[in-house]
Amino acid sequence: MIRRLRTARGRAVLVFVLAGLVCGTFTVRLPALADRLGMAESEVSAVLLAWGLGALLAMQAMRGLLARAGSAAVLRVAGPLSAVALLGVAFAPAPGWAVGAAAVFGMLFGAVDVAMNAQGSVVERAARRPLMNGLHAGWCVGAMAAGLLGAGLIALGVPYPAHLAIVAAGSVPAFVLIGRGLLPDPATDPAQNAGPARRRMPLLVYLLGAIAFCAFMVEGAVADWNGLFLRRTIGAPEAVAALGYPVFEAGMLAARLTGDRLRTRWGARRLMIASGLGTAATFTVVITSSSAVVAVTGMVLVGLAVAMVSPMAMSLAGTATSTPGPAIAQTGAMGYAGLLLGPVVIGFLSHAASLRVALGIAVVLGVVIALAARLLPVTASPLDHPPLPRPIRPVGGPRPRRRGAPARPAGRAGDTRRLPAGARIRRAARIARPAGTDSRGS
Repeated sequence: MIRRLRTARGRAVLVFVLAGLVCGTFTVRLPALADRLGMAESEVSAVLLAWGLGALLAMQAMRGLLARAGSAAVLRVAGPLSAVALLGVAFAPAPGWAVGAAAVFGMLFGAVDVAMNAQGSVVERAARRPLMNGLHAGWCVGAMAAGLLGAGLIALGVPYPAHLAIVAAGSVPAFVLIGRGLLPDPATDPAQNAGPARRRMPLLVYLLGAIAFCAFMVEGAVADWNGLFLRRTIGAPEAVAALGYPVFEAGMLAARLTGDRLRTRWGARRLMIASGLGTAATFTVVITSSSAVVAVTGMVLVGLAVAMVSPMAMSLAGTATSTPGPAIAQTGAMGYAGLLLGPVVIGFLSHAASLRVALGIAVVLGVVIALAARLLPVTASPLDHPPLPRPIRPVGGPRPRRRGAPARPAGRAGDTRRLPAGARIRRAARIARPAGTDSRGS
């Protein structure tokens, strides 16, 4: 069982890595798609919007499918198909075709996103400890690998369609092989998956969705606007402005690699409150700074602060109901709504005021995360169990017996080591006295 669990955990990590690679490849080469088809900025925005809406619709539709089929079955189908759909974007002959292909890719990728988080929740339940932050660290690794691979292939002069075809050709068999070792979802009563009751979710799921909405909105703000803020508002050189998002991702990776241990020690509720306050504080440093070095350093700290919020929201949603898939689908759909809405809201606010003022919404979102996390139960998940306190030994008392050590037999001299010397002598004399004798004589 332990070996199977380790295999399932490793394969779940690889699913996150592959998803980050496929999605990262799509976003990294968007400028090449625009150049190839002669697309205006509005048409590129339409491609991104189609991708996001497709993912959002798929996530909302996945509630029933995950309840019936399970996360492993969905990943075995949607994983390879999402990589194949990348080819539709690569070989689109016109902007309209690119928008349609992006919508299809978004729907399939949305299914993968929900299913891989649901599978992560299944692995967490089997392991009986938090693992979701480590799984999401795999996403960061895949996204960073997509950037490095893209930079290398661009330097070698590989055309845009060939680049996406290479990634798809490697990802399809990888998804197929990884899908064989995934864990099945826990069995539930079929009556729970039928009728209107299936559509009802606990209020906790919607609270977690609101927290994910805020966290995704912050991540989207950094991804889409940090470069422009560093370049135009602060006046950083283009090479320095390009560092904003990579260092943000590096901060997120570092936080997620340690997030599960921190959650085991402090619990998800306290860690979410601290993450929200940290996001507000670090983003305040970024938007009030006039130095590029301070702002870029602040981006690292923002990544460290906000990185653990969305994985913990997904993990808590997975334990809020008997089946993790539908609850994670609802939480993920609300989170992706923030990812889509955030850049648009910031764009309107920057037009009305300034980009520095518009990015202040991330500070507000950090405070909202902290306030919403205070509404969570102290033990919001069975995975959040504080470590047992160490036994306190009274001064001069015997040491607590180690687990598994044999109990000391009664009546031996070892029991009298802490008695006064006279008492030890009298007790030893009584034990050594032959039966039938009396200390007072005959």
